[in-house]
Amino acid sequence: MLAASRAGRALLALWLVLPLLPLLLWAFADRWTFPAVLPQEWGTRGAEEALAAGAGGAFLTSTLLGAVVALLATPLGAMAGRALAARQVPGGTAVLAVLLSPLALPPFAVALGLDVLLLRLGIPAAAGVVVLLVVAALPYTTLTMRAAYAAHDRGFEDEARVLGATRWQTVRSVQLPLVAPALAGAAFLAFLVGWSDYIVTVLVGGGRLTTLPLLVASAASATGSDAQVATLSLTSVLPPVALLLIVGALGRRGRR
Repeated sequence: MLAASRAGRALLALWLVLPLLPLLLWAFADRWTFPAVLPQEWGTRGAEEALAAGAGGAFLTSTLLGAVVALLATPLGAMAGRALAARQVPGGTAVLAVLLSPLALPPFAVALGLDVLLLRLGIPAAAGVVVLLVVAALPYTTLTMRAAYAAHDRGFEDEARVLGATRWQTVRSVQLPLVAPALAGAAFLAFLVGWSDYIVTVLVGGGRLTTLPLLVASAASATGSDAQVATLSLTSVLPPVALLLIVGALGRRGRR
């Protein structure tokens, strides 16, 4: 059993790392022409071009956007998931269908329609991007937390209340530790929605927000070199991979 688990982890690591190797080579290749197996000249031209294109600011913007979306969508999804799991919502099936509708509808149509509504309400572009991305992240956070609360034994909370714990003490000391791995997973998914978004940022942001996906798309559309595209792609991939490893570690810790 232990050997199978280690083999599974090794395969997962290969699945994550192998696609990044060509990007890593291209990121440090100043010259790489056919039929050479490896770059003929190594250097940091890709990083220099990426920084000159504004990669530093775009990285901070993407990080902030993902963090804000996670901070908003995770507690909202947790509350919705708990209520749906406990069947405390009248017409729970219809409510769940509404929450999941962003997954069923074309993203471009949803973003364009809600953009018109936000413009009429006079909501600033940056706030509009956050609102739409929170809506897009809610299906993931709600489903994750609904499954967690459905498997959660509320008897522990009842026992804590009987022993004199306040509602807040019960939430902090009993409920949150039990669902912490699910919360971390939901926050990770919400962060990815904000971090990797392109359509909403382009349509609603209107050029006011420059994120890493926008820079990658711009560089890949023949305006940047292969080294620059590879560097920007690695920059956009590595933080989610690091977060995935952290969430996985939290999940293993929660199961012990």
